[in-house]
Amino acid sequence: MSPRLNRGTPEAVEDEREQDALLIVHLGFGAFARAHTAVYTEEANRAEGGSSWEIVAVTQRSNTVVDELAPQDGLFSVLEEGEGAADPRLITCVREVLSGPDRSETVVERIADDRTRVVALTITEKGYRAVPGTGRADLDDPLVRADLQNRAPTTAVGQIVRGLQRRADRGGAPITVVSCDNLPANGRLTSGVVVSFVEALPEAERVALLAWIEQNTAFPNTMVDRMVPQPTPAVRARAAGWLGVRDAGAVSCEPYRQWVVEDAFASHRPAWDKAGAVFGGDVEAWENTKLRVLNASHSLLAYLGLFAGHASINEAVADETFAGVCRAMLTEEVVPTLDVPRGVDAEDYCASVLHRFANPALGHTTAKVGSDGSQKLGPRLLSTARLCLDAGIEPRWTALAVAAWMYHVVTGGATTEDEPLAGRLREAVGERSSAEETVRALLSCKGVFDETTGGDPGFRAAVTRWYAVLCFGGLGALREEVALHHAAP
Repeated sequence: MSPRLNRGTPEAVEDEREQDALLIVHLGFGAFARAHTAVYTEEANRAEGGSSWEIVAVTQRSNTVVDELAPQDGLFSVLEEGEGAADPRLITCVREVLSGPDRSETVVERIADDRTRVVALTITEKGYRAVPGTGRADLDDPLVRADLQNRAPTTAVGQIVRGLQRRADRGGAPITVVSCDNLPANGRLTSGVVVSFVEALPEAERVALLAWIEQNTAFPNTMVDRMVPQPTPAVRARAAGWLGVRDAGAVSCEPYRQWVVEDAFASHRPAWDKAGAVFGGDVEAWENTKLRVLNASHSLLAYLGLFAGHASINEAVADETFAGVCRAMLTEEVVPTLDVPRGVDAEDYCASVLHRFANPALGHTTAKVGSDGSQKLGPRLLSTARLCLDAGIEPRWTALAVAAWMYHVVTGGATTEDEPLAGRLREAVGERSSAEETVRALLSCKGVFDETTGGDPGFRAAVTRWYAVLCFGGLGALREEVALHHAAP
């Protein structure tokens, strides 16, 4: 067996680590973080002429990343796939790899370390442990409650707060917490979760810490974009062929990448702009555009693909019926109710998204993209439904996406591992057998649907019609119904 990549292999000889480098503690260092934030940091360091910033990579749920990267001294390769792909690159900016569950005390200490000026997050929607629609920490969550008891914290919010608390006690430098998750106003959400967690602490801890956070901590909003599938043995084999050594941490991604960041940092920040990030841009317009165009289309194709037995997103978008549904949703419902960023052609942006989805090298699975649907429906799809209803537009295709998600949940395709509310949702449906009863029960689920949208008779009727087709008609009936709507004047 060939040797494994590490800092002693010839491939890493150009790596010169600075002992006084500033640190980024990155919570949730999965494939996306490696192909996005780490790439921007690596290129920013090179643009500045040295490794002025290094990453402390922290896992959140499993120790897979530790097993992949710790024996390699944090080194890994990034391989772009598809048209316009750049040469493979070696990422050298990871200083340390930590298990969040097993080394929580060390994680807290790294956040408190005065060299740390940025905490980054890619923890997915459910990792914030927020009460849906409130932007506040879920104090009924058993892990959040446990973290409030001053034990070694295991949640991201608990680790951040205890790190800030220790930092405040030491009179540490200001720090910025940067969410890199696909969530609307992700900085504001992160701030709300952190502050509400602190507000639940005993008064002796709460008052001083709230004041310190207000004066010394920033939570900028960001928009991130890059398609990064889960790594496969084929990707690792390609990396080994390029490196000449084994790389268990290799990741692949599309050539396209984007990062729009609110320029509201509390202290030093990496020169990410020299690597292509946009600071001070219209973050809200970009995040709404991405969520309602790219992410909404991703979810729509995932649930329709799961229904039809397509394993990957590129298979789903190659299905002309589903591609047509996606184009219709964007053209008839999303674009007419969307404020796009300045200088962006909405039609071109929509077309580019479908072109990116068709990249067969990415292998984005419908199951992965369709996970955590109850957390994603609101910003991706329900916002469009609400705006359409307000504008007098029937959200026909958005309703199909919601119905396909419901079918995925009710028929047992969704597990509690990939759909956190699966048990509660199925309990709400119970023994109901009619499409109307099932849809009404699910639209009444708080935390997924708000009363205004879920209770709208027109939206409920549209979802019910599609749900009945999916449940009682099958794939052939779905194709016929879609064709009928496309043919309608």
